[in-house]
Amino acid sequence: MTESLKTAAFAGAALVLAISAAVIEPEARVPAIMSDQGEAFYPNFTEAQAPRTIEVVDYDDSTATALPLKVQLQQGKWVIASRYNYRVDIGDRLAKTAAALMYLKKDMVRSDSPLDQAKDGVVDPLDEKASGLTGRGKRVTLRDANGGVLADFILGKPVEGKPGYRYVRVPGQKRTYAVKTDANPSARFADWVNAGLLRIASASIRKVTVNRYNIDATAGRMSNAETTVLTQDKGEWKAAAGEKMNLPAVHAMAAALDGLKIVDVRPKPPGLAAGLRHEELQLTLETALSLQKAGYFFTPQGRVFSSEGDMTVETNNGLMYSLRFGEVAAGDTKSGAPSDNRNLFVMVHFDAAKAAAYGGDASAGERTARELNDRFADWYYVIGGKDFQNLRLGRGATAPPAPHAMPPVNPHAAPATAPPNQ
Repeated sequence: MTESLKTAAFAGAALVLAISAAVIEPEARVPAIMSDQGEAFYPNFTEAQAPRTIEVVDYDDSTATALPLKVQLQQGKWVIASRYNYRVDIGDRLAKTAAALMYLKKDMVRSDSPLDQAKDGVVDPLDEKASGLTGRGKRVTLRDANGGVLADFILGKPVEGKPGYRYVRVPGQKRTYAVKTDANPSARFADWVNAGLLRIASASIRKVTVNRYNIDATAGRMSNAETTVLTQDKGEWKAAAGEKMNLPAVHAMAAALDGLKIVDVRPKPPGLAAGLRHEELQLTLETALSLQKAGYFFTPQGRVFSSEGDMTVETNNGLMYSLRFGEVAAGDTKSGAPSDNRNLFVMVHFDAAKAAAYGGDASAGERTARELNDRFADWYYVIGGKDFQNLRLGRGATAPPAPHAMPPVNPHAAPATAPPNQ
C-alpha cells in the first residue's frame, strides 16, 4: 500500500471514530450558549459574614428614577449610608441576604440577546444609556471590607411557569439566566431599620391628651382648636364626663402608639440635637429655620406649636411622650416616601410625681427617658399618613368639646432660648 493510500485510510478511520464518539457521547458536544450552565456565579464568595456593604437599587417606572439604598458597617456600627448614616440594628438581615445570594447558580440559560433583557426585567437600573424606561430590574451588590465586589446581580421578573425561579443577569454581561432563588432585598429604608419608633404598650398608658389645631403660617394664626383627654385604668378607656367615645378609634390610636413605624428620617441641626438630649431647646437662627421647615412654630411666649397639632402620652412609669405633628413630608426618590407621610418631632420627659401617682418604677422611668431622648434627639421622623390620622384621633373620636383659646403663633419669631412645652 502506498503512503498516500495509508494516509487516506488513517484519515477515514479517524473520521469513523469521531462520528462514533459523537454518537456514543453526545453530551460532549455542548453548544456555546450552554457552556456555563450549572456553574456558580461567584465561586469565590463563600462566607456569609464577609459583606460589609450592600447596595440595592430599585427603579420607579412612574418617575423614571433609580431608588438606591446603601447599608454599610462603619466603625463597628451598621448604618444606612444613603440616609444620613442613620444607625440601625439589622441583626442577621445582611447575613441572610448574603447567604441567599452566595450560592446562586446559572441554572438555565435564557438568552444571549440584549433584546430580551427588557422582556425579562434585567435592564440595569443604573444604565443611563439603556433605551426605554421599562424592564429595569433590581441591582444588588455586595462588597467586602476593602470595597471589592463579592457579588453583583440584576434580579429580574419571575420566570413564567417555573415557581421559585426568576431571571438574573450579571451587570455588564449580555447573558440572562433563569435562576432558582427567593432573594429579593428591599431598597426601602423602613425594611432595613428597626422600624418600631415608640413601642408604648397599650396597657402602660394612663392618660392621652390630643390637641388638634391648624396653623396658618402666613397669617400667624391658629384655628380649629380642640382638645381630647382620655384616661385608661385597668384596660378601660374613659373620656371626659359627658363625652361619648368612639372606642374603635381609641383602640386604633393605642395600637399606633405601640406599633408606630418609621418611614424615613431627616436630620436635625447638631445644636438642636445637643440641647434636646438635655430637654432644652436653644433657639438659634439655624434651629428656628430647621423647625419651621418641618412645620414647627413659636408663640411670643417661646412655646412651640406644630402645623397639625400635638399629643402627650403619660405612662405608668412617669414617662410623658410629647408628639408634635409637622408638615407633610416631601416625597423622596431615595425612600419612595408617598406624599401623605408626616413629619414627627418626639421628646420624652420624666415626671417622678406621676410615676408615684401611677405606682410605676421611677428609677426605670428616669433611665428610659434619658435613653429615648438620646435616640430621638438627632432626627425628625417621618411616619405614614394612616398612622398620623389614627394618632391624631379624628374629630369624631369623642363628642366635640367647646373650642378654647390658644396663644397666637409667630412663624417669623426672632431666635430665643426657651424650654419645649410638654
